[in-house]
Amino acid sequence: MKQSHQTVAVGLSGGVDSSVTAWLLKERGYNVIGLTMRIYDPSLGKLPPLKDACFGPNEDKDIEAAFRVCKLLGIPFHCIDLREEYQRAVLDYFKQEYLCGRTPNPCVVCNRRIKFESLVHKALSTGISFDYFATGHYARVKKLRERFVLMRPVDTQKDQTYFLYSLSQNQLSRTLFPLGEYTKKGVRELARSAGLPTAGRPESQDFLSSGNYSVLFRKNHIAPGDIIDESGKVVGRHKGIIFYTIGQRKGLGISAPAPLYVLRVDPQNNRIIVGTKDQLYKRKVIVSELNYIAISSLSEPIEVTAKIRYKHKEAPAKLYPYGMAKALLIFNSPQRAVTPGQSAVFYSGDYVVGGGIIDEAY
Repeated sequence: MKQSHQTVAVGLSGGVDSSVTAWLLKERGYNVIGLTMRIYDPSLGKLPPLKDACFGPNEDKDIEAAFRVCKLLGIPFHCIDLREEYQRAVLDYFKQEYLCGRTPNPCVVCNRRIKFESLVHKALSTGISFDYFATGHYARVKKLRERFVLMRPVDTQKDQTYFLYSLSQNQLSRTLFPLGEYTKKGVRELARSAGLPTAGRPESQDFLSSGNYSVLFRKNHIAPGDIIDESGKVVGRHKGIIFYTIGQRKGLGISAPAPLYVLRVDPQNNRIIVGTKDQLYKRKVIVSELNYIAISSLSEPIEVTAKIRYKHKEAPAKLYPYGMAKALLIFNSPQRAVTPGQSAVFYSGDYVVGGGIIDEAY
């Protein structure tokens, strides 16, 4: 066992990954503290828990699971109330993006603004002292020359660096990702061998447990409207723009000679524009709200591979400086359903170069 006088606060979700993180760090001799956060707004009522998610009415069960892990490990446990912070940083952002015709990425925002910012700051402000913050994400951090860099994990099937690209140098300098060196199968085995009560818990599958985002919106925000084709011809009706995203085919309710897909969302006119599959493919992507990790800034074009959503198979591209605070990403070949509001993340081998928010594609 490695002896350490340093203290690590572990963000506990009540799941197996964060539980094993806490166990590993204690085994390595760190002083470990368990932190979990309360974020669910009970005013939303009892939503049907159709799937395991990070935001939902089963939050008390997750908090209880985190508490039981801490009790078993003999480490302090603290539950931090972040409901107001979560409402402002994540839920308000989430709703605004959909109302603007974009598709939000709440997990990216939650990591940057809540888990690695509000949770850490609020814990420290209440007198909980620690040197590092750790989570159960599958990623790695290391110091390379003058920068802290974010790297893919050993288990590339569980790579979560896409959701972590927006972390700052200051955040990365105090972050530990112990699971970056393990496979998911290995983590489950460690949990069982350690007797952790979370060993068999399922993984979170989505942002909202009910899967129905409409519960977050006021009724007057959801209005039906026209579905049109590229010529402006009305081909159907939609039930509210918040229910649609680029590339979507299911749920359009349109009979046409060829399958139709959502090409754009027009919030000003409350319309959905549809077209054929080949119209979904774009090569050029304008990216804003940039955060660079492996480099301090982009001064000249560089070769990268890039992902435009979490499950997207990354593709080779060239990244160019664009204007004062944006970048132009040009893929070697067109990519399907590039979606404004989603994140584009740039890689060089195992290293995360950086990333940002997709503004438009053409």
